[in-house]
Amino acid sequence: MKALPLNSEKTPGWALIRDNLLNGSFDASHLLSPMPLALSAGAGHTPHPVRAVTMQNINGQAITLALKHRERRDPRDWKGMTFAIPFEFSMHNLMLRAYLAHYGLDPDHDVTLRVTAPPEMVANLRAGNIDGFLGPEPFNQRAVIDEIGFLHILTAEIWDGHPCCALGMTEEFIAENPNTYTAVQRAMIRAAAFMHKMENRLEAANILSKPEYLNHSELVIRQGLTGHYADGLGNVKNNLHRAEFSPFPYYSSGVWMMEQMQRWGYIPRLVDSRKIVEQVFLLPDVRRQATALTLADLPSPENTNYPGFQVLGVPFTASTSPSTQGAKP
Repeated sequence: MKALPLNSEKTPGWALIRDNLLNGSFDASHLLSPMPLALSAGAGHTPHPVRAVTMQNINGQAITLALKHRERRDPRDWKGMTFAIPFEFSMHNLMLRAYLAHYGLDPDHDVTLRVTAPPEMVANLRAGNIDGFLGPEPFNQRAVIDEIGFLHILTAEIWDGHPCCALGMTEEFIAENPNTYTAVQRAMIRAAAFMHKMENRLEAANILSKPEYLNHSELVIRQGLTGHYADGLGNVKNNLHRAEFSPFPYYSSGVWMMEQMQRWGYIPRLVDSRKIVEQVFLLPDVRRQATALTLADLPSPENTNYPGFQVLGVPFTASTSPSTQGAKP
């Protein structure tokens, strides 16, 4: 069978990406991992069933501060500061809120969170419009290379193994196009296996640096992908966990996202988080596909759908949510 061509389209802004997916202009889309949950739960709109076909990358974010805050590293001193985030329904927003609350700040009153497209975060940091941002790579490293910011903390140091982005499709598209769904899911699993190998990330950095993709220097992208990087404070660091790639959409990660969206008022607390997560995160299909592909370079999946993890040193399980993670400060 001859493969059909795949058209990809760069799109400015997550709201537009959401709208194009829901109106059928996009058959599938790179999505921030909380977006399929928020859309399916009806956060701010009529519920629309969107599915996370696979996860794509894990970790790969950081809190970057303007250089003028070199001596202001204690988050308790951040009252009145302004931070950029890419979208309300993003791991960036949820993790920044969790980080601030951990140190006793109310993200809705003690600081200002401003939705900003990642390519504009560096420009706004340079102009002094924001004090920092929690954003994706390569924009954190770009701020370092441009000598306008430093890496306060990697999100891998907040929650090692947290999901970042997913590939999303509507439930309707999957039902009408099961073969396409399967083929795309399989391709994303292969991509995760490729990117899991560190030596392949050098090739990826070269490709992504091109104008039709990220249009950043290969050096900036490589430092974000390999975890060998300058931190903006005169140090060269090595953290192999800075960016990783895994296709498995674990339910426990989704429950954490749902509980955080409930915590901050994006969705009602009466929503059944586990039920929605198990509908949205297509983990069983990813497991079956990964097993069939038998890729040696694929990171080994957890043997449970609800693996535990730690956020800021606090254990989280889907059945028992610590009050420090589930309530406002």
